[in-house]
Amino acid sequence: MDRDPDARRLARVMHVAFFLLLGASLARFLMRHPWADRSPWIVALSGALAALYLLGPVLGTRATPRRIAWLVTVVAVWMVLVLLAPSFAWCAVPLFYTGLRTLPTRAALVLVTLLTAFVVFAQVQLAKNGFDPDLVIAPPAVAAIATAVFLYAERQADRQRALIEDLIRTRRELAATERREGTLAERQRLSMEIHDTLAQGLSSQQMLLQAADRTWETDPSTARRHVRTAESIAERNLAEARRFVHDLAPADLAEGGGLEQALRGLAGRESAAFRVDGVAVPLPDRVQSALLRIAQGALANIREHAGATSAALTLTYLDDQVVLDVADDGRGFDPADRSADTGVRGHGLPAMRVRAQQLGGTLTIESTPGEGTVLSAAIPLEVRP
Repeated sequence: MDRDPDARRLARVMHVAFFLLLGASLARFLMRHPWADRSPWIVALSGALAALYLLGPVLGTRATPRRIAWLVTVVAVWMVLVLLAPSFAWCAVPLFYTGLRTLPTRAALVLVTLLTAFVVFAQVQLAKNGFDPDLVIAPPAVAAIATAVFLYAERQADRQRALIEDLIRTRRELAATERREGTLAERQRLSMEIHDTLAQGLSSQQMLLQAADRTWETDPSTARRHVRTAESIAERNLAEARRFVHDLAPADLAEGGGLEQALRGLAGRESAAFRVDGVAVPLPDRVQSALLRIAQGALANIREHAGATSAALTLTYLDDQVVLDVADDGRGFDPADRSADTGVRGHGLPAMRVRAQQLGGTLTIESTPGEGTVLSAAIPLEVRP
């Protein structure tokens, strides 16, 4: 069954035209020849042709052996009718269409040529005023125009189908690419989340337990304090791990106190100062999460690499942006040295930059060897979608 609604409508028009032409041809013959010797044959062949033609839609439009056999039979019966009564010649027009739809192009052109020859023969037989060039030229011209229009329309339809298939394939490829990019972005985000929380916590626990082991005999109270601190960090890491399973939101923010409370709690655990400047405004969850992760990463770097004696967090609300500053009095480094980003810190500073850039913000670092470091993350208050 043809799925194109326009093709189905055209087929219905051709079917109606065929039966109209067949009926008109039979009526013309009977009016001109009230009841000649061949009249019973003409009526019988007309009925047979009509019955055969009705079988066409049942067999479909594809060039199957049954469809081709049906078409050959229809054309053969029509040719016999034309030989007996030339007035049936114009029934060939719907047969042109049927042949072009059913057969390959070359075979269809052969059939159209054969049908046209019979139409010319019939027109010459019907002529009463001698030879008329129009009777020989007009049928081939009409057949050529009809065939050319049909083949052009078919090729245009094939091009449109190919274009639609290309568009569908391209859309699927784009969707697959977007899924792959989304997967890679999610993996990067997860790696940053794990680095900023679980990995840093485990590193801190390792350092504390190593310190406790060194002082276990000489200073038991200090050793126990290190163990208790490691236990507290392990508890925080467990909460973070459960939060990853739930929705990957920072556990400090999930407690419901907002960014300021989360930063204050983080600063307390890291023995850092915390201050808020400006008038606080509501921040999107992803901005709060990004700033908290940046603060966690920065304080972890200070703890592991800076050798600082003090650190401070400052959250500043400006008219058009919110700024988080993390300062320490440690050994500092040269920001121009790219190995500072990618060395022992792993994700470290690159992860913080990515977090800020994903929200349309910036991350700047001011540091000099021996003079400490100030890290500043600025996020616009109207975050881009």
